[in-house]
Amino acid sequence: MLDPDTLFAAGSGLAMLCWLALAASLFAAPIRSWVWRATGLIVPALLAVFYIFLLAMGWGETPGGGFGSIGAVRALFANDAALTAGWLHYLAFDLFVGTWIACDGIEKGVLPILLVPCLLLTFLFGPVGLLLFLALRFAAARRVRA
Repeated sequence: MLDPDTLFAAGSGLAMLCWLALAASLFAAPIRSWVWRATGLIVPALLAVFYIFLLAMGWGETPGGGFGSIGAVRALFANDAALTAGWLHYLAFDLFVGTWIACDGIEKGVLPILLVPCLLLTFLFGPVGLLLFLALRFAAARRVRA
């Protein structure tokens, strides 16, 4: 049954496998194309489908829920379908960003070992990992120009 608990567990497990594959792809060029297609396109799209399903499931179920204030967001996320949709939103976007970090970092010649903390932080704290990567990328570009 496609209930919020099941989709939460399935989405989380799938994302964890993708993150592990993404980290491994930094050190294994033969699998990069396949992994990056899965983590940057296929899995985020699949998570998006379930996101839409959960939105439809929870639409109108939470009185006072919305995005107009922190109280409205709190009320919205009191609904398990909306909360799980929000979680899948994070999983999809962070995985997409992580894949971009891996692709762009490898393309720009950033050492894979330096990309690992960026991916870990993106997985755990989203924008923190992105910011670290952007700083690393900026520093690498300056070094190349110097």
